[in-house]
Amino acid sequence: MKIALLGYGKMGQIIERFALERGHEVVLKINVDNLEELTTSNLRKADMAIDFSAPDAALGNIYACFDANLPVVVGTTGWYGELQKVKDDCLSSNNTLLYGSNFSIGVNIFFYINEMLAKVMNNYPAYDVQVEEIHHTQKLDAPSGTAMTIAEGIIDQLDGKKEWVNELEGTPFNDVLKNDQLLITSQRIEHVPGTHTVIYSSEVDDIELKHTAHSRAGFALGAVVAAEWLKDKQGFYNIADIFNFNK
Repeated sequence: MKIALLGYGKMGQIIERFALERGHEVVLKINVDNLEELTTSNLRKADMAIDFSAPDAALGNIYACFDANLPVVVGTTGWYGELQKVKDDCLSSNNTLLYGSNFSIGVNIFFYINEMLAKVMNNYPAYDVQVEEIHHTQKLDAPSGTAMTIAEGIIDQLDGKKEWVNELEGTPFNDVLKNDQLLITSQRIEHVPGTHTVIYSSEVDDIELKHTAHSRAGFALGAVVAAEWLKDKQGFYNIADIFNFNK
């Protein structure tokens, strides 16, 4: 495939390495220094776009791909407030998009186990639950998209939780947590690719489900695999559509 990389920071460069190793060609690389090259004609030189840019750039990049009728894999988070509108526009214009809060195979296994565990914990109301996430200081959104997906998986399966709230370490948190609220705590620490932990606590013990990324490589490889899966498809997809966990 000929690939357009929208966002050419650390993640974009690792994605490029995996794309080349897997026999693809990168024909366009967009970052903050060459935004003028994000044109319909340039995008049409590619067979697929992969976006790992920034929350404030993702929507513009998505619609630029729609204008060029270019399928796009979106790994950027922080734009999900517009998710339904993007889905509607994608389908009505016969375009193709696959998005996900995390493209790591290990994290997607984690998502599945998280939902199974939450369903089981309905039988054990003595346990309360919270989510913790730690990322590098360049991570612009909090909570992470991965943490939100984890929290939403818990809320979908655990009867006692209805919504999540976020506490970012180092910022004021004055909310009184309600019993039906799920707390996500966020920390930003140098050189941490991403750590996510689900903690069920009771008076007698804790149960922890944890995923620790060793580098960004798993996310980058997953994005290229997603692009390969999306080739020749049309429609609106989530990264979960790639995996078959026999739910």
